Amino acid sequence: MTIKVICWIGLLATVALGVFAGEDTLPSLMGGQAPKNLEELWAGYDPRKEPMEIEVLKEWEEDGVVLRIVRYRIGIFKGQNSRMAAVYGFPKGGSKLPGLVQIHGGGQYADHRAPLTNAKRGYATLSLAWAGRISAPDYRVTPEHVALFWAGKTNDPAYKLTTDWGSLDAYHAPCRNERTSWQSVSPELWTLDAVESPRNNSWFLCALAARRALTFLEQQPEVDPHKLGVYGHSMGGKITVMTAAADSRVKAAAPSCGGFSDRTSESPLYRMTLSDNENLKRISCPILFLSPANDFHGRIDDLTKALGEIASTECRLSCAAHHNHQDTPEYMVATLLWFDQYLKQKFTFPRTPEASLELKTTDGVPTLTVRPDATKPILSVDIYYTQHGQLDGKRDDMYNTISRFWHYAHARVTGNVWTAKLPLSSIDKPLWVYANVRYPLEAPITGAGYYYARYTATQFNLSSALCSVTPAQLKEAGVTLTAKRSLVIEAFGKDWEKEWFTYDLTANWARRTHKLHDDLWQAPPSAKLALEVLSQHPNTLVIGLDAYAAEISLNGGSEWQSVLLLPSNFHNAAGASLAEWKGIKELRLSAKENLKANEGGQEKTLSLGAEWRGTKPVFRNLRWFEVSK
Repeated sequence: MTIKVICWIGLLATVALGVFAGEDTLPSLMGGQAPKNLEELWAGYDPRKEPMEIEVLKEWEEDGVVLRIVRYRIGIFKGQNSRMAAVYGFPKGGSKLPGLVQIHGGGQYADHRAPLTNAKRGYATLSLAWAGRISAPDYRVTPEHVALFWAGKTNDPAYKLTTDWGSLDAYHAPCRNERTSWQSVSPELWTLDAVESPRNNSWFLCALAARRALTFLEQQPEVDPHKLGVYGHSMGGKITVMTAAADSRVKAAAPSCGGFSDRTSESPLYRMTLSDNENLKRISCPILFLSPANDFHGRIDDLTKALGEIASTECRLSCAAHHNHQDTPEYMVATLLWFDQYLKQKFTFPRTPEASLELKTTDGVPTLTVRPDATKPILSVDIYYTQHGQLDGKRDDMYNTISRFWHYAHARVTGNVWTAKLPLSSIDKPLWVYANVRYPLEAPITGAGYYYARYTATQFNLSSALCSVTPAQLKEAGVTLTAKRSLVIEAFGKDWEKEWFTYDLTANWARRTHKLHDDLWQAPPSAKLALEVLSQHPNTLVIGLDAYAAEISLNGGSEWQSVLLLPSNFHNAAGASLAEWKGIKELRLSAKENLKANEGGQEKTLSLGAEWRGTKPVFRNLRWFEVSK
């Protein structure tokens, strides 16, 4: 890996002061009136008009990829220049490359691993550091470095140039000012307008900066300016949607875990200009939504609304059951495939699976019928359903959303029609159900995940739209309750892992589940938690329950070992024991884990378990053991 640092000294000296003479990027408000809708918000703005004034702060080559830390001019606001730092990468010698704008989430960094892995697949990528944080070899900008930049401590050895919002503040985690402008349109000292205005909001500023990023890519000699895409995670997902809605240069978009759930602001002005639903109405480019089914930020219930709002006729979904704000390769790879199709014309997505829910059946058990696109080989059709959610359509409680348990329903196939029965335990709760269809990849694909960890996928997942049913509809259809409460939590039979999950990108055997959050597996009074384990060698098994965990010493060998635990056997990081089984949301089985707890304002950690020796353990008969009185 070769590294060189390039500085445009005269420009940098001027930039350090943050002040430029010149006309402001956005005009003053006409008659003091703020924009009232999206058309007015972007009216008259041309992201190509101003010079980019690109600085290269560092350049290096890695595995045949040219990588650069750059800054470009976002615009001039209130007389001061704003500049975006980013990591840019492309395959050395490449030409007519499709270009991608990658937008990080709230606590994340611009990271060189995204441009690096994308370049190996023939893309030029600009990873934006809208919050100021950067992760690259020998150029890491942490929140502490961002604070040095704000303070102008250029003599500090740790000082690094990064994103400069000038007179404004669109930083995050932390923001430069005590009161933030992410959910507000109110005027502050660090906002653009002196009246309530969507131009005061940080979402708008970041979307404007992302539109300038498209201009950056257009001007690079190795990039095809007609093949530009944008993708982002979490907060970056919302910025992705806003950018695609505002800029026709975006030919494909792929937001993950965001971009469709910001709908409920108390400010009418915010709702008409910055809300997801208003932006979604203006998206006409092909768009892929990656939405884990338990995500707290981009909620799968709202995804159904989004599908009815977008103008685009080309849309796909990939929704992992049980996951919250993270995913595994077969889901994340859909982003790369989406851009392969629409920017490189080298892949064709199957059609969205057709799913229809029948409530009035001969046995009273709801049935889902799925007709997937069979133009590619199908590995599996997995059907998931839940009754965890709001009764009246209001926004879900975040913790209930995260902990939703999705039952797996085995589907029987006849020809290319897959059907599954959905046994229910209540007709007083709504029902949500959808299908995942998995297809093999012709060759493995490697990418950088939501949090930039390298992954390799051998298959990809395509989801149906979510079907939802109200309690009134269940009752009117005469649905019969056939799901019964059970002391057996998990029998570990065929397909047991469909109701458990992991975020691990390796072959780690650890798994977790939300089954205990479901009424079917609530603990009886005075019960013990029982499990049988077969371990090849002596090991330590860790069983976790929410913020608590217990260590179990396993003898190893060919004999099954029985485990029997009380709530008092589980402790949190502060040393407190679990008082009762009631209210548990997550159960975990692993070789080791780290617990965290906040006690008296101090964070405490507790490390449990150790590296696993030998083959992975075998489990059976996880259950509640009723203690005789």
